[in-house]
Amino acid sequence: MADEPLVGVVLVSHSGPVADAVAALATGLARGGATAPVAAAGGTEDGGFGTSAELISAAAARVDRGAGVAILTDLGSAVLTVKALVAEGDELPDGARLVDAPFVEGAVAAVVTASAGADLAAVEAAAMEAYDYRKV
Repeated sequence: MADEPLVGVVLVSHSGPVADAVAALATGLARGGATAPVAAAGGTEDGGFGTSAELISAAAARVDRGAGVAILTDLGSAVLTVKALVAEGDELPDGARLVDAPFVEGAVAAVVTASAGADLAAVEAAAMEAYDYRKV
């Protein structure tokens, strides 16, 4: 099972601690078997607020297991930075994709679904379904 390709998940936030906390939450809720590879790419190289193409590219490379990489973002420049990386085509692994989903709920859905061995399309669909989660 360790050799089975799994979809990787990258969580991009303007804050390193936020990205790390969401990654910990998502992987913690996905326990019960193999967990898909997850990496946080938050903040800038010097620990400040913002986004870093280099951190995002490195995180995507770390989680790439050959089944694609789902990238979820929090807001603004995180989205723009990932869109630019996808458009460039050579900074991210093949099959890397920006997923339009709520950051926390989408991350949990993506990691749980990827950990079950689903393909990239199913991981993306599960994360996007999080837009429909009702709290009242």
